[in-house]
Amino acid sequence: MTTAAPAETPSVDRDGTPHYRMFIGGEWVDTDDHYDVINPATEEVNVTCAKATPAHVDAAVAAGKAAFESGEWRNTPPAERAALFDRVGQRVMARAEEFTVEGTKGTGMPLRLSGALGVGFPVGHVFHYAELIRKHEWVRPAPIGGAALQTGYIAKEPLGVTAGICPWNFPANFAMWKTLPSMAVGNSVVIKVDEKTPTFALELAAIFKEEGLPDGVLNVIVGDGPVVGEALVQHPDVALISFTGSTAVGRHVMEASAKHLKRVLLELGGKGPNIVLEDADLDIAVDGSIWAFCMHAGQACESGTRLLLPASIHDEFVERLVARMKTLKVGNPLDPATDIGPVMSAQQRERILGYIESGKAQGATVALGGDSPQGPGYEKGFWVNPTVFTNASNDMKISCEEIFGPVVSVIKYDTVDEAIQIANDTEYGLSAGIWTTDATKGLEIAQQLKAGSVWINDWHNINNDLPFGGYKQSGFGRELGPDALDEFTQDKAITIDLTNDLNKKFYGLVLSTPLGQE
Repeated sequence: MTTAAPAETPSVDRDGTPHYRMFIGGEWVDTDDHYDVINPATEEVNVTCAKATPAHVDAAVAAGKAAFESGEWRNTPPAERAALFDRVGQRVMARAEEFTVEGTKGTGMPLRLSGALGVGFPVGHVFHYAELIRKHEWVRPAPIGGAALQTGYIAKEPLGVTAGICPWNFPANFAMWKTLPSMAVGNSVVIKVDEKTPTFALELAAIFKEEGLPDGVLNVIVGDGPVVGEALVQHPDVALISFTGSTAVGRHVMEASAKHLKRVLLELGGKGPNIVLEDADLDIAVDGSIWAFCMHAGQACESGTRLLLPASIHDEFVERLVARMKTLKVGNPLDPATDIGPVMSAQQRERILGYIESGKAQGATVALGGDSPQGPGYEKGFWVNPTVFTNASNDMKISCEEIFGPVVSVIKYDTVDEAIQIANDTEYGLSAGIWTTDATKGLEIAQQLKAGSVWINDWHNINNDLPFGGYKQSGFGRELGPDALDEFTQDKAITIDLTNDLNKKFYGLVLSTPLGQE
């Protein structure tokens, strides 16, 4: 049984626990069946959330299609769309503290990180897209050469209904990446948010509604991938699927989308090579390498999980790395002093620990970690100690496959050419990094690395002004950057003949008898 509630808030109280409803066609839609949304640090139920079915997918897509065909939003002048985005950004920013705490409870991301990357960074997305709307070249003149006197232009037009499928690790970021650029150009959007972290996207939808977004332009449903995600991918009225997740599921999304020739934007897995050169500033490189693979307990697809060290400084670097990591505090993510929080779920923890056991079995050496913390404070929650493997080789499972946890494989190399070869010897190509005090050398190496983002003397430097996406099995298409809006538009070429002279037409190639001599 499904009911629609007209209230302006996405949540209601259900037996003393906040309960979130889905957002379809401008209404809050509830279901009898629901998800328990778990705090990964305590295993307590944070909130519950309505559970979507394929029927809700149909309703959301129908609402999006009706909104698009009405023309109200897509015909809204760009300046007005941008102004609405600005208002939404101000509203989100005003609730930053609230969203920071809720994000920490939902993902286990430590409070400091949640405030900066879980809220601060995505707030910037709203203003970024507002500015892109104002600057975008919606119509481009296209003078036409040839014998005939013609002119024309290229129009950037929205696609219709686009769908976004969001992962759980950065719920605010991905809610915005999947909605803002598509809505910016006039599309309607249906996003499926992960059942582990649904709340921010629903709060965002409430803010958009309150700021005047027409009903049906944004729809948020909550469900699992094999049922609800699959229904979205298979839906004939969805023009584009934007998916972030594993490479295996991304392949399936692409295959399933082929039935209706949907456009697909895929941001998939990674196994980022992190190359330290002999001349690197070791203070920066050591801290930066920890940042590369430990941020959010390693639960980021572009993490630097293969640490390539020259033989000449290998031992010193590892010694300094291990000593520095021993200062990290693993624990309660709501404590501002905490550096590393829990991983997302029991399943995620067992997956990571399984990879750690495979590394041991294949002959790598655990230089630090390799287990879960025990004792007071860790009785509940999903904990994994940050882990450093030495004596790793690039063909080990821990070096080839995406672990999605705080685990790094240290691989020794002798020459820079060998480091580049090792770095590129992977099916992935999402990120790479280089640590050097020689900027020219760093740039030369960056040009040889097969990755969508290459960071020199930094990591996780995802910037609104730069495109983000992958090479090879890490996907295709780009989010962010000045061309992000183009991913959600299609080009229409319109020409105008200005000759008004029948003798200058090519019609005689078919009509051999001149006009008037029939």
